[in-house]
Amino acid sequence: MKDDRIGQRLVRAGLLSEDQLEVAIAEKGRGDERLGSVMRRLNLVTEDALTQVLAEAAGIDYLSLRQESIDPKVIDTIPEAYARQKKIFPVAADDGSITVAMADPLDVSTVDAVGRMTARFVKVVSSSQFDILSSIDRYYGAGKEGLQIEQLLAEAAKQADEGGASEGREDLAMVAPVIKLIDAIIIDGVSKRSTDIHFEPEKNLLRIRYRIDGVLHQGAYIPKKLERAVNSRIKIMGNLNISESRLPQDGKATVEIYGKPIDLRIATFPTVFGENVVLRVLNKEQLTIGLETLGFSKGNLDRLVEAIEHPNGIVLVTGPTGSGKTTTLYAALLRISTPERRIITLEDPVEYELPLIRQSQINIRAGLTYATGLRAILRQDPDTVLVGEMRDNETVDTAIRAALTGLLVFSTIHTNDAASTVPRLLNMGVEPFLVASSVVGIVAQRLVRRICEYCREPATPDPRLARRMTIPEGEFFKGAGCSNCDNTGYRGRIAISEVLLMNEEIRKAIMDQATATEIRTLASKEGMTTMFEDGLQRAAEGLTTLEEVARSV
Repeated sequence: MKDDRIGQRLVRAGLLSEDQLEVAIAEKGRGDERLGSVMRRLNLVTEDALTQVLAEAAGIDYLSLRQESIDPKVIDTIPEAYARQKKIFPVAADDGSITVAMADPLDVSTVDAVGRMTARFVKVVSSSQFDILSSIDRYYGAGKEGLQIEQLLAEAAKQADEGGASEGREDLAMVAPVIKLIDAIIIDGVSKRSTDIHFEPEKNLLRIRYRIDGVLHQGAYIPKKLERAVNSRIKIMGNLNISESRLPQDGKATVEIYGKPIDLRIATFPTVFGENVVLRVLNKEQLTIGLETLGFSKGNLDRLVEAIEHPNGIVLVTGPTGSGKTTTLYAALLRISTPERRIITLEDPVEYELPLIRQSQINIRAGLTYATGLRAILRQDPDTVLVGEMRDNETVDTAIRAALTGLLVFSTIHTNDAASTVPRLLNMGVEPFLVASSVVGIVAQRLVRRICEYCREPATPDPRLARRMTIPEGEFFKGAGCSNCDNTGYRGRIAISEVLLMNEEIRKAIMDQATATEIRTLASKEGMTTMFEDGLQRAAEGLTTLEEVARSV
């Protein structure tokens, strides 16, 4: 199967641009690496997308295992050790046949071996290595949820007791049970789609919590005597100072989970009961999926694309912490990134490494602030600049002047909605004519939980909520709860948003220093759908619940 055919298939499927394919082919020409591996290394396509296209080219069905519920009886047909070794997973079976997901569906010898082992005809489907290995951990005995962590906790506690451990011992961070315990907690978090893993000290224990779809869920409880060992192990991973517990520290680490590299951002913070540690899970594959799959409605997506395709000006994304601003900006950069365009970013910190884009991280101790960094970037001949945040007057002023000289500038700012961004800029000392002539679009967004598609059912809105939201008549939905969503009724998140595009009427209002309410009225007249209206529409479509909309807007 020729590499260029795979590349063209990805392009035709809309998973790769022609420019990105050219970059990957040029990179492949420097060595013997296969094109698929090059595209994965450059983070141009996801493992799932590449697996799906390869399966299609080979005439084999593709199956996303993470969305399947498997009958436990089927698991017994193939031994766990063999499944791990060959990266295969039994999906379904009857008296005469068995369906097996394989990371390498062209491995004929393994197919024959499974046929002999099970005395059945083997049907092969293709799935990613990540899906297969995570499913093995999820369904086979040794990896059932929580069991491995509990076993490792017991082993670590026993070793601590045998050594006469106190809460202050840090040498336990180097023993196998503690190392394996941290690895198991991280794997458990990643398999549950966590964005953050919290290690929270209390008086008599260390609590683990996972943030999944924006909401914290309880994990394991770790004995207090293991707290210092656990914290020290995490600090070692992030190259932090294990002897410093009085000051906050930040670090980064990369772990490999089911064959996929996962970046972790580590942050410690002293509290009255000990150090609080948070691991931010950074999955690069979230960025390769494109703007289209971030959950924007078609109307708002079209308006967002119109804004980012301007040759110059400022595009601002606003929303609270954790609302997906960085993901939106990164996806926008990847959308317009070509070999002919020079893009430079200034971030705090750099969360994801992007292909073809020069990224820099501010360092206040060394004197590299947003303002000084942005001035330096302007001497690097950029076409497009991303500034992580409009924090101060100097940064805003420099960014606006850069936009007026012909650059396209992306940034974030903290306001409640799109219209409130304009008065915020004016309050920061920017002249009205500069705001009116430089800003081309403002995106305000929130993330709401998506109703689980496997257990979605019609629902009658709570009367009090309906009165408060003054919702229109219509059918709404909820998730009943099932194994695919851990009985929460939600799986994944989508964006609800509003996109304000500048026109002459809005620019004139800005020059007259109009209020946020007046600007919002003009923007709605111009065609902007407010976040609340967008949220109600997504609820009516069965994508989220009214409760989620009310919680977020």
